[in-house]
Amino acid sequence: MSTVQRITTRNARFQQWQSLLTNRNKRSRAGEFLVQGVRPISLAVQYGWPVHALIYDAERKPSKWLEELLGTVRADLIAMAPEMVAELGEKNEAPPEVVAVVEMPADDLGRIPVEDDFLGVVLDRPTSPGNIGSIIRSADALGAHGLIVAGHAADVYDPKSVRASTGSLFFLPAVRVPAPSDVVAWVAAQRDRGKPIVVVGTDEHGDCDVFDFDFTQPTLLLIGNETSGLSGAWREACDFMVSIPMVGAASSLNAANAATALLYEASRQRITVAGSGRLPRGRRR
Repeated sequence: MSTVQRITTRNARFQQWQSLLTNRNKRSRAGEFLVQGVRPISLAVQYGWPVHALIYDAERKPSKWLEELLGTVRADLIAMAPEMVAELGEKNEAPPEVVAVVEMPADDLGRIPVEDDFLGVVLDRPTSPGNIGSIIRSADALGAHGLIVAGHAADVYDPKSVRASTGSLFFLPAVRVPAPSDVVAWVAAQRDRGKPIVVVGTDEHGDCDVFDFDFTQPTLLLIGNETSGLSGAWREACDFMVSIPMVGAASSLNAANAATALLYEASRQRITVAGSGRLPRGRRR
């Protein structure tokens, strides 16, 4: 086990970690973010994400899980007063048993694997970190291979996003890019190497209903901004537009619900295609 350091005052190091909760620029400069919860921390370790520090309650007897974690993970071990751990864990009452400081990976589209069965998701300028985390969770559960957050958007590594992903962030590659052009160039490069990705956007006036489109081909789904939908640049990049049939007074779904509906239909088709034959493909726009 590494040597345990004790922090009992809100010193500079504590303040730096505290800033990771609310300050995106400081997260980016430090190249690290905070992870709370047994499952997310366990998955971060399982999938090889570098852990810089494990911060735990100095006055609480560690559980068997935490004892094993402290004994096997190569990281700074920080024993801290419970009220300070509670601040980093964003809990007003009982502090979490441990908070991990984890290294961010590079925002490299090469992290996303592209094979013949590729399924990916692009979020266009999402404003809610909770929605980002929820979509990462759905994408992981429904067989996607990666997620891209494009434009001026909420942060993938915001604590609300990390919590909402319930650990899926550490399995599913999630990459931030500044503009649609980065993704358009990446898609073109994949096509050049024989991976014919189709880019599919969503709109209430789509070319066809989601049920009538063939999602068994390599597909990149575009999910628009919660308020304004897809930007003009993304609409121009789409090969097809599909709509989600709805009844009742609702005219749209929020981003997380729309993404989950599309991913579920893609997953359903991919599971059943072997027995039912291929669906007709929509016409390229």
